[in-house]
Amino acid sequence: MSERTPLEIALAHSMTQEEYENTVNILGREPNYTEIGIISAMWSEHCSYKSSKKYLNGFPTKAPWVIQGPGENAGVIDIGDGYAAVFKMESHNHPSFIEPYQGAATGVGGILRDVFTMGARPIANMNSIRFASIEGDSETAKKHRFLLRGVVEGIGGYGNCMGVPTIGGETTFEDCYAGNNLVNAFTLGLAKKDEIFLGVAEGVGNPVMYVGSKTGRDGLGGAVMSSAAFTEDSESKRPTVQVGDPFTEKLLLEACLELFKEDLIIGIQDMGAAGLTSSSFEMAGRSGSGMRMDLDKVPAREENMTPYDFMLSESQERMLICAKKGCEQAVIDIFEKWELSVAVIGEVTDTGNMELYWHDELVADIPIQPLSEEAPILDRPVKEPEYLKDIENITMTKQLSSTDAFDILWKSLEVVDKSFIYNQYDSMVQTNTIKGPGSLDGSVIRIKETGKALAMSADCNTRYCYINPELGSAAAVMESGRNVAMTGARPLAITDCLNFGNPENPEVMWQFKHSCEGIKSACKELNTPVIGGNVSLYNETNGVGIYPTPSIATVGVNEDMNKVLSSSFKEEGNYICLIGESYSEFGGSLYLKEVEGQIGGVHPGVDFEAELMLWDIIIEANKLGLLESAKDVNVGGVAIALAKMCAVGDMGCDVNVAFEHEYDIFSESLSRAIIEIKPSNIQAFNDLAYKIGISYGCIGKTGGDVLAINSLYRKMEKVKNVYFNRFQEIIEQDL
Repeated sequence: MSERTPLEIALAHSMTQEEYENTVNILGREPNYTEIGIISAMWSEHCSYKSSKKYLNGFPTKAPWVIQGPGENAGVIDIGDGYAAVFKMESHNHPSFIEPYQGAATGVGGILRDVFTMGARPIANMNSIRFASIEGDSETAKKHRFLLRGVVEGIGGYGNCMGVPTIGGETTFEDCYAGNNLVNAFTLGLAKKDEIFLGVAEGVGNPVMYVGSKTGRDGLGGAVMSSAAFTEDSESKRPTVQVGDPFTEKLLLEACLELFKEDLIIGIQDMGAAGLTSSSFEMAGRSGSGMRMDLDKVPAREENMTPYDFMLSESQERMLICAKKGCEQAVIDIFEKWELSVAVIGEVTDTGNMELYWHDELVADIPIQPLSEEAPILDRPVKEPEYLKDIENITMTKQLSSTDAFDILWKSLEVVDKSFIYNQYDSMVQTNTIKGPGSLDGSVIRIKETGKALAMSADCNTRYCYINPELGSAAAVMESGRNVAMTGARPLAITDCLNFGNPENPEVMWQFKHSCEGIKSACKELNTPVIGGNVSLYNETNGVGIYPTPSIATVGVNEDMNKVLSSSFKEEGNYICLIGESYSEFGGSLYLKEVEGQIGGVHPGVDFEAELMLWDIIIEANKLGLLESAKDVNVGGVAIALAKMCAVGDMGCDVNVAFEHEYDIFSESLSRAIIEIKPSNIQAFNDLAYKIGISYGCIGKTGGDVLAINSLYRKMEKVKNVYFNRFQEIIEQDL
């Protein structure tokens, strides 16, 4: 402190001068070095949501089935029979760009802890990962092949060791991710609905206990690093990426679940971003309590660590517990049994302050509520992006046959099967997976205890969000819910991960504002409340930001685990029907990108009523046993949806669809699905469609060894060869 003034140190910690002056007002004095580190982390974008909080207000968060909404480690919904689903999605984008294996692995570890901290056993993982194009010999392609391989290995390495199945996800490619790939991780857990634990610390004199791995210096500054854009020196930020140990986390999981069976604790909190700082302040802040901690009692794995190091370290696999007074030894016994570090490091007080001691010397004294209540809420400038002024002006110039266009779209890495990725994930551990990766649309696990099934899907078409952030974000909610409905489950709630560029750019904040409006509208109209989520900003390198990418994960319930609907054709000779209205809509489409080389156009029409009717007819028809399979129509339109159902189902089809233009088989109108139905069930389905009020048409039949759609004609042998082999060839080309 003698070499630099407190203000200079604060500015070096990415605080603004205004934030520093506010700190002085809160404390009534100048802060010391440790206090600056703590406050800068708590007020970082990553922890405080200071740029986004204004627009997150107003998300629909309530429904009769919502037990816990935003504000806790994870959201919770009632799934019936005394059970609850606990789930959340979070980002680990910056760390995964700097160090792909550990960045992705610790992202999985962090979201797992968020879920089992609530008292739930994790039973399913998903992920949403996005990269620049990995095709070709450019330095960017080589870099992103390296990033993708590292990220996938990290996700698989951690999830597999934890014994939690990775049952689905999505992988997409756009040039905008060249300097900033995205890694969003999702976990769902199962708990008794009356045995949910919260992250609170209350009751004067109750002990504050540290459990899990020892603390080192890894991850120092991680929250602040994730709150800034990248430049050429991003490689130098490797020390801010945490190192994960899934074997320790597995022990921590089992120890915590054993702990929850006893009446020993008041609350528990994962040490995530900003480590001991965020966990302690959040636990005390939620109850209006104070807290004293003796940092010299924190288990350490490195020599000469300082109070600053202990408070800001992001070492993995750690929890903070508020135990009941007198229960300390019982808690210690459980964690020592599982060979984990455990220590009483403090207690709850009534001072309202966070008092930190180092060998009995007070080294930090910070009012907790003011730090939370006076955290910056920024009203950043917004401006409609310049590129939107002529984004709708596109011209379709290529006069390709439908077969030639299909060949281009079918080999797109966005379309083809990605078994290279999902084969590295254990999708069958715990033996509850009914519909796993590679099977199209939503993923499904059974709940043995109730005979029900839970369906889930993570989705976002970032091109839609680029050309129209509001409608694109609404479409992401619709798509995620539609994939769940295609399995026969009723969508109930969402969690989100809002990935955007630099909030200091008014155009980015305009995108964010309108994206939030789209999510709000869709969730309200579709009755799928937001029960938690994450915001990731500053996804930008050297001034180039990503497209708006609000990843949406939806969870739904199927009342009968024996009635989970397939998304690939099942039997030759069945009718193929197209449900929903089709239009010539190509804005943000794969056809426009791959064939015309453009990303633009008018966003496809959004109709929430039509979307709900589509969900209703699939869910109700499935309950009645009328359907053999169902798949939504999305990227690549009817042609690509049919081809996927044929490839995965290992049979051809003969289809004729009346469209205005030949290329409309690739149009991307929303709220549509393809179903397979036995001839004997057509009349009953027709009666149901009439009752619900939705239009459909029988367009062909399953079977044969040819994919035939209007004038498009391809042998299934070639269709399957491209679909199942192309991705592997690309990702392994420089190994």
